[in-house]
Amino acid sequence: MLMRFEPFSEFDRITEQLKSERRAWQIPVDAYRRDDEFKVLLDLPGTDPGSIELTVDNDVLTVHGTRSWLRFDDDQIVIAERPKGEFSRQLFLAESLDRDKITASYEDGVLAVTIPVIAKAKPRKVKIAHVGGAAKTVAPELAPV
Repeated sequence: MLMRFEPFSEFDRITEQLKSERRAWQIPVDAYRRDDEFKVLLDLPGTDPGSIELTVDNDVLTVHGTRSWLRFDDDQIVIAERPKGEFSRQLFLAESLDRDKITASYEDGVLAVTIPVIAKAKPRKVKIAHVGGAAKTVAPELAPV
């Protein structure tokens, strides 16, 4: 059996319970760009994949879902620190991302969202034309500031 001794644990538990009922729990997120895709990883351990909704409305990607815990009436709770209930997280999407081709997968408690970068937004090299003749130099005192 799991046991711990903390003199003020009951006060801490009540305080945490009151705080958690008032605010949604924060979903940890990693986001990065790899080649021509933008990746977003959201930690949702213990969440039923069927409860997760992913929506895009204009420039906002929203993840919404529920994590529940099946408790029996005769369970005697010793510690209950894991957040439960509804959660939601919104991310703002840049104009350079293709909202119509977003894909998502859920594996091992991690929701992975892939958003392609629009072709015209991809970095590209610009060729510099060399105009014949000698290179011009500007005297430091005449250089624009």
